[in-house]
Order: sequence, then structure tokens, then C-alpha cells
Amino acid sequence: MRVVIINGPNLNALGRREIDIYGRDSMEQIILSIQREHMDLHLEYHQSNHEGVLIDWIQALNHIIEHPAIDNHLEDPIGIVLNAGGYTHTSVSLRDAIAMSKIPVVEVHISNILTRESFRQNSLLTDVCQHTIMGIGNQCYQEAVNYLICRNKE
Repeated sequence: MRVVIINGPNLNALGRREIDIYGRDSMEQIILSIQREHMDLHLEYHQSNHEGVLIDWIQALNHIIEHPAIDNHLEDPIGIVLNAGGYTHTSVSLRDAIAMSKIPVVEVHISNILTRESFRQNSLLTDVCQHTIMGIGNQCYQEAVNYLICRNKE
């Protein structure tokens, strides 16, 4: 099984940035923890501070599953775990890419965006994502992967 984690802006600073909100674990530590629990899982990780790059990755993953004749050495992903960071609240274009996706997308947020500043409380992505997990710290990534694995077994 293959799961792709995509992180948006400023999430490259996990473990160093606002530790009281985002925790002490780096993304590398989070990925290692997930990998330890799911040894047979092919976990792929991407992070960008650029909106268009996030959209390109989602579209590229969908292109591969829509065109199986392409020489793809990796199995199709069972899902995408997406923490879009600040683009959650602003990006109609990212929302459109998710809405077009044939691959299930799980939206994650380390903090509970509903209890944060008013400008962070609205997600443009929630209603086009398969599932949303928020407010449980870095464990949200593990829970999203578990959700996708369970969904794939159905």
C-alpha cells in the first residue's frame, strides 16, 4: 500500500515552530513513527511553501491512476494525507484540485482550527475531502493513515 503525505507552507519547521501549538516532533520523526507501525506501507512525503506545487502533486498523482499505461513503478496511492497549512483558509485552487481528485484526501490539522483565530476557523477544503482530523497534535498524521488503510480494506 502507498500513502502520500503532502504538507503546505511552514510545515517544514515542525519541531522548531511554535512548539506550544505544533509540538516538538519534526516531520521526519512523525514519518518514522508511522513507518514503525506500518512496516509494509510505502509512505511518500512532500512539502512545499508554494501553492501551485501542492496542486501539481495532487494532479500528478491523479494523472498516474487515470493513465495506467504510464510506466509507473510505484503502486497507486490509496490516499493522500494533506495538511495545507495556511492554504486551508485561502486556496480555492487547491480546493478545486482536491474536488477533481479520484484519490481520497484526508485533511489534517495539528491544532484545532475551530478554536484558533477567526481567520483560521474556516476551511475551504473540508467539504471536498474524504475525512478531516484536527486538534490531536501530530497524531493526526497517524490517524489519517489508519483511516486510509481501514477504508482501503472495505
